[in-house]
Amino acid sequence: MTINEPVFAAMLILALVAVGEIISVLTRARVPMLLVAILGFLVLVWTGIFPKNIVDTSSFNGIGTLLTGPLVVHLGTLIPLSMMSKQYKAVIISLGGALIALVLVLPIITLLFGYETAVAGMGPIVGGIVAFLVTSTELKELGFESLVAIPALVLAIHKLFGMPVASIFLRKYALILRDKTDLLERHKQAAATLETTMNHSTAITKKKRKYEFNTANVLLFKLFLGASIATVIGNVTGVSSTIWCLVIGVIGARVKFYDENIMDKAKASSIAILGTIFIVIASMSTVSLKEFLHFIPQILAIIVIGQIGIILGGYLFSKLTKWHPYKGMSLALTAMFGFPADYILCQEVSRSVGRTEEEQQILLNELSPPMLIAGFTTVTVASVIIASILVKTL
Repeated sequence: MTINEPVFAAMLILALVAVGEIISVLTRARVPMLLVAILGFLVLVWTGIFPKNIVDTSSFNGIGTLLTGPLVVHLGTLIPLSMMSKQYKAVIISLGGALIALVLVLPIITLLFGYETAVAGMGPIVGGIVAFLVTSTELKELGFESLVAIPALVLAIHKLFGMPVASIFLRKYALILRDKTDLLERHKQAAATLETTMNHSTAITKKKRKYEFNTANVLLFKLFLGASIATVIGNVTGVSSTIWCLVIGVIGARVKFYDENIMDKAKASSIAILGTIFIVIASMSTVSLKEFLHFIPQILAIIVIGQIGIILGGYLFSKLTKWHPYKGMSLALTAMFGFPADYILCQEVSRSVGRTEEEQQILLNELSPPMLIAGFTTVTVASVIIASILVKTL
């Protein structure tokens, strides 16, 4: 068996991802898995232990490319319009944070390092892996391959900056919530409403037909159908197919064509996410040690200025929507880590602030819905749109 065999090459890259995952769990996500995997890959390539084409040899990044469209359709199904309408302030605040970050990053980074560098880092700073895919693909097509390292490294590192600050703000807000005398009563009312809804849903479920045709294969077909339609619309309109995938996912879930969490139900989400991780790692294969060191000032500048903009936007739009600034700034900062880190953060804060199990559960129920909606809004809608539009201006 040699490193040129696809199964062996895939195993070695998966080993890097697994080590990163273990370190992320041990550090409670303070050290991101993606950062460990990317840095480990770069060191192994620079020292000649891994060949530069090892990811291509594994063929796994091809799976990621194939599943990117269906994955974005799936992300659209995670944004229930009913919840977004109830949490509209979370949507406004998270979008406001991304907007102010854009206003600060573009002119300052352009002045310091050039417009191309500013565009390369802007999408991932307010979003996740989908924004990276949009940005890196467009950069390669436009001949800016040397800049692909910027969005990859921003994506890998910005969690280290976003999560600790968000944790501080969220903890301060949780302490305020805990000391509210009406918190328990509000929780009981919400629980009663939820129970009524669940009973109604159960009644509807019992009326369903005896036969269920939504098997894993059928669900995957639906996802690929949505991605195919989005590709056609993208080619016709000139607007990125990624955006159309997102729109189709949201609308499809609304009209019940797509189940919520459809890719999980098709048992394909893990493979899709792994495929996109392989794409991110593969994008670093042409980065030399000299280039990596060269980009450190640009990456740190983009992250720090972007974070200042996100926090400022969260504060301003919290005042505008009359939500507490600690809450608003936490919501805006989800742009820098997204799901599932936003939910993990809510769990950790609830456990540390709540004095009883009941208080911990109440706090989790109060904190997690707006944080999840904010995270989905920034990592999907905001970042994809920003990345798609900005790269077209190069």
